Amino acid sequence: MAQRIDAMVKPEMLVWARESARLDIETAAKKAKVTPERMRLWETGEARPTINQLRKLANAYKRPIAVFYLPKPPTEFRAMHVRDFRRLSVSAKMQESPELAFEMRSARNRRDVALELFEAMGEEPHPFPLTATLNDYPERLAGEIRDFLGVSVDEQIGWKPKRDSFNKWRHALESAGILVFQSADVKVAEVRGFSISEAPLPTVVVNNKDSVNGRIFTLFHELGHIMLREGGKCDLYNEHNNNEAFCNKIAGAVLMPRDRILQEEVVLSQKKGDPNWDDGAIRFLAGRYGVSKEATVVRLLNLGLTRTDFYTAKREEYQEEYRKAANNKKSGFISQHYKVVNRVGRLFVRLILSNYRQDNITASDVSEFLDVKLKHLPEIEGYAFKTP
Repeated sequence: MAQRIDAMVKPEMLVWARESARLDIETAAKKAKVTPERMRLWETGEARPTINQLRKLANAYKRPIAVFYLPKPPTEFRAMHVRDFRRLSVSAKMQESPELAFEMRSARNRRDVALELFEAMGEEPHPFPLTATLNDYPERLAGEIRDFLGVSVDEQIGWKPKRDSFNKWRHALESAGILVFQSADVKVAEVRGFSISEAPLPTVVVNNKDSVNGRIFTLFHELGHIMLREGGKCDLYNEHNNNEAFCNKIAGAVLMPRDRILQEEVVLSQKKGDPNWDDGAIRFLAGRYGVSKEATVVRLLNLGLTRTDFYTAKREEYQEEYRKAANNKKSGFISQHYKVVNRVGRLFVRLILSNYRQDNITASDVSEFLDVKLKHLPEIEGYAFKTP
């Protein structure tokens, strides 16, 4: 019979790891394949898990096993709170899921790793000079953002196919020193995006389950929060929150510049003062600028070209479309190199691989940072250094 080997960990570390993973005792016990009563004994110090049981807990809590042997729980700075996210609707549940808690922690950890890797190479990240206050004019801020990113309206309109627009915008942000990650397992109803506002290397996280156009809007909504020097405090299109309305206006002004929109034929042909827009005109503008139909109507509202009641009615219609699309979304085979780069971005991958080539980190570090087997590195490197 195999000898039982207890894990000599402090019970407070077990409590901290479970609670920071947003798991209750019953759920954690199920993942560890023990009874809740056994979990309580571990967390009160009346019993200890075995090494194998600790490994199961580490996997459930998404923590390296070594962290359980720390003398005391680490102090984790939280840049975001439950209210801090761009949500699909203001009625979304406010309870933070384990998946979201993990994505928040991962985003901060990756940013910390990136800062250390820049230092290891003797380089500094690009500075992020853009700032904003709620008294600033969103149209002016949008122009500053476009100048900073170096993307013209003609270039944006010319992107083909339009589904690649997200990658183009993401590349522009990363080239300017902004980390862009994508969450994989968080429901869109819970969060569409959040941000870490500290510079250098401010960070935006968007939900990969969201539509492409929804993710594009989130990029610039969160950039607005970063310019305000606050973590993303995002209740989608909440007209009662000044910060949210302000960041929406910035995003709309960046993606659909006022001067260009007002010169579009479908806008010029709209009967003056008529707040009701034809669905075809909305689809045309949305497709031309690579944004969602909802974002298009919001932009028309902010430009005074429609009324709130028209937007409200359309928003309900579009929200239902989002839900149906999310329910019908099918997942197929995704190559490992695409999955990795899609999740953490080219900036992060290039930084890791450059440090690896300079012997600043080991192959084991690369595998850990990217959560991938080393056999995939050649394909990852080829894809990561390719301009989208």
